[in-house]
Amino acid sequence: MRAVLLGILASLFFAATFVLNKLMSDGGGSWMWSASLRYIFMLPLLLFIVWMRGRWEALAREMRRRPWQWAWWSFVGFGLFYAPLCFAAAYSPAWFVAGTWQFTIIAGSLVVPLFHEMRPVDDRVTRVRRRIPFRSMGMSLVILLGIIIMEGSQATRVSVSHMLLAIIPILIATFAYPLGNRKMMELCEGRLDAYQRTLGMTIASMPLWLILSFYQWAIHGWPSADQSMQSFVVAVFSGVIATVLFFTATDMARHNLHQLAAVEATQSGEVVFTLIGELIIIAGTQISMAGFIGLSVVVIGMVLHSLGQVS
Repeated sequence: MRAVLLGILASLFFAATFVLNKLMSDGGGSWMWSASLRYIFMLPLLLFIVWMRGRWEALAREMRRRPWQWAWWSFVGFGLFYAPLCFAAAYSPAWFVAGTWQFTIIAGSLVVPLFHEMRPVDDRVTRVRRRIPFRSMGMSLVILLGIIIMEGSQATRVSVSHMLLAIIPILIATFAYPLGNRKMMELCEGRLDAYQRTLGMTIASMPLWLILSFYQWAIHGWPSADQSMQSFVVAVFSGVIATVLFFTATDMARHNLHQLAAVEATQSGEVVFTLIGELIIIAGTQISMAGFIGLSVVVIGMVLHSLGQVS
């Protein structure tokens, strides 16, 4: 029960990302500053955590072994994940971004063929390409149905161009996040923990965030004090607190598949907390009945998908 409560609390802090990104966008803040400032602020926080845990030297050795792969997959896993989400915040409400983001569960299954595993074939161990787990994707279709209903509810409220400017970046992010992070896990082969890997990817993706920051500074100047503070809150809430809570919850439940599935299902709370937060914090937020139904179907689909993994 404690692990589930920690998972729910983690989803609350994760939801801050979607609400604050929308708040910054509505306040005239650049999506480039929103994206880059999160990782710039995360860097010293993660450095402190990894250093205090005595894990910095191991991370440095790993990054020196394959620097270009670290740079590329960090760009994919962090750069092509978070920058598009910040961009989409300018064209759609936070609840819509959070709901559509749940497509990452389906995307995670679709990128499986890009990975290999060792299997015994003809009395020898062979590297075999993995296959899409179609049999376990049944409940994913429920999530997809909810997303389609949400898209339909938005189609009657905004132009087609704004719909595309919101949906396409989010879909890019849903594929980039699992692909980049899984490739990094494959590269590290269990030699690094989640904190080390997150810090390493933050360091390796830093050139992108510095380029975006310099470009935005050269064209429009420094970010406002409000955007800087809100970006810092996102870095602390989502990048540190939520991650620590969720990893703690999964560690507590790792020996019980049913409990672990229940913990993973708590992340559907992101959608609920995002909607509540947006309705309270951002003036003028509206959601139609169709949008609410679609959002509910996504939450139900996430819970069924997670619990279905142990059935």
